[in-house]
Amino acid sequence: MDNQRNLILAVVLSAVLLFGWDFAMRQYFPEPEEDVPANMASREDVPQARLDGDAVSEIAVAVDLDEAIATPGRIAIEAPEVVGSINPVGARIDDIDLTTHRQAVEKDSGPVRLFAPAGTPGQQYAQFRWLGDGVSLPDAETRWQVIEGEKLTQDSPVTLGWNNGAGLSFRQKFTIDDHYMINVTQTVANTSGSTLALRPYAMIVRTDANASADTFNVHSGPISAHDDAVDFGTNYDDVTEAGAVTVEGRTNWVGFTDIYWMSALIPDSAQTASSTFRAQGADLYRAELLYAPVNLPAGQQLSRTTRLFAGAKESAVLDMYQDQGVTKFGLAIDWGWFRFIAWPIWQVLIALFDLTKNFGVAIIFLTVIVRGIMFPIAQKQFKSMAQMRVVQPKMKALQERYKDDKAKLQEEMAKLYKEEKVNPLAGCLPIFLQIPIFFALYKTLLLSIEMRHEPFIGWIKDLSAPDPLHFLNLFGLLDFTPPGFLAIGPLALLLGCTMYFQFKLNPTAMDPTQQQIFAFMPWILMFVMAPFAAGLLIYWCTSNILTIAQQKYLYAKNPQMREMAEKEAAAKAAEREKAKG
Repeated sequence: MDNQRNLILAVVLSAVLLFGWDFAMRQYFPEPEEDVPANMASREDVPQARLDGDAVSEIAVAVDLDEAIATPGRIAIEAPEVVGSINPVGARIDDIDLTTHRQAVEKDSGPVRLFAPAGTPGQQYAQFRWLGDGVSLPDAETRWQVIEGEKLTQDSPVTLGWNNGAGLSFRQKFTIDDHYMINVTQTVANTSGSTLALRPYAMIVRTDANASADTFNVHSGPISAHDDAVDFGTNYDDVTEAGAVTVEGRTNWVGFTDIYWMSALIPDSAQTASSTFRAQGADLYRAELLYAPVNLPAGQQLSRTTRLFAGAKESAVLDMYQDQGVTKFGLAIDWGWFRFIAWPIWQVLIALFDLTKNFGVAIIFLTVIVRGIMFPIAQKQFKSMAQMRVVQPKMKALQERYKDDKAKLQEEMAKLYKEEKVNPLAGCLPIFLQIPIFFALYKTLLLSIEMRHEPFIGWIKDLSAPDPLHFLNLFGLLDFTPPGFLAIGPLALLLGCTMYFQFKLNPTAMDPTQQQIFAFMPWILMFVMAPFAAGLLIYWCTSNILTIAQQKYLYAKNPQMREMAEKEAAAKAAEREKAKG
């Protein structure tokens, strides 16, 4: 009767874990949304919105992307990893495509669009402006004239100019490097005959309509570095609720981030700057970077150089900019609590990829390295298992003797462990050590853009996405996609099978309920892990296979353990036969 009750309890707990896990994953770990090019959305997707603020007053009307970037007079941007254009109206950088990253896994899906003009469904752009009272300043509708350059490349800068007709001459000089950094030098010359108070500033405006999901373990939204810290704590809802969120301390950089992409303003290193995030209404948000006000005497000029990062969060590129003086820029990737493990794992993966040219193979080699490092610990675990097997008869005797006195049983068990020099928790150590490694790899697969759209072999075209093949829809022959917890593919099945054989080699648990849970566990984990990234399943399957080989080797080195395992298996078979009879 007790065994039946325990079996029912194990089944119920398994069902709760299976369906509860799927619910929790959907709530707290939503899948990254596919990149939606701005020109694929309809004109009705973005309503009219007025951008109100201390320094901006402009109308953003929903317009077609192709029409917006086809307006005459635009200055082309042609760099190795960035193409697009600058709008002379407002001197906006509002047209940027990332040529080295595709929208989808298909080779012909086209480049990722990061910036798009105001009013388009995926609008995101940067502007560099001035504040001042009682003086005519360039605004969002000012048409700037080209003073120097025909197109912006890494070898040829572009300079735009505008004169207010009242003694102020403005210039904006744009340069770009080989990656994603644009330098903008704002200059104003005062020939008005009087001292004027001016304040240079820059801003990024974007919609959150195409933003990636913000979860408790992966940040998406406003991001800033101030003093010596990177702040992931503000999201779009916070800005909407507050209206404006001021970044504390001295700003090192400020902007917006998605899982893979980021736009950020980096102030002139010689100047103190402050920053604020503002809600503009209609799903629009603004990141402002403001320099201190300056009194500009007649006959003098003032310049400020601000850098704009608009690109992919490639770890090596971010670290390169950090080495060039952008404080904490490498930490724009939200590695989280396990950064001390995730970052080294990522560095090893990159090195292995350089050798193998395949991230799937690199993950397999990484698993071999991890298991090799943990082999001495596994030997200790095996020794602990052997000791536990030896004392099992004594433990059973104690359980029979003190079955009605739980406190005395615990006391005698502790004494037995001490006398036999057995640590019942030693066998759990490898599992606890693998948890942070597993989670670190999970974060690496989720956050590292270098893993995005990286294939392995055969049907696995993207290691950062779940296994695309599902048994339930006959590998795509039936036109439906199973829900996450039923999306069992070849990798998930391999995971379940390898874990089943791994558990079979472990010592038999004394408690019947534990035996039943261990019997179900491989198949529960098969369902639980099915929606995870294919790269993560490759890691776990490889780890299971190596663990099985390791256990086989240790059994061969310790014949007495094999003999005891065979006796246990024979005893279990006899019990099953007796139960049938």
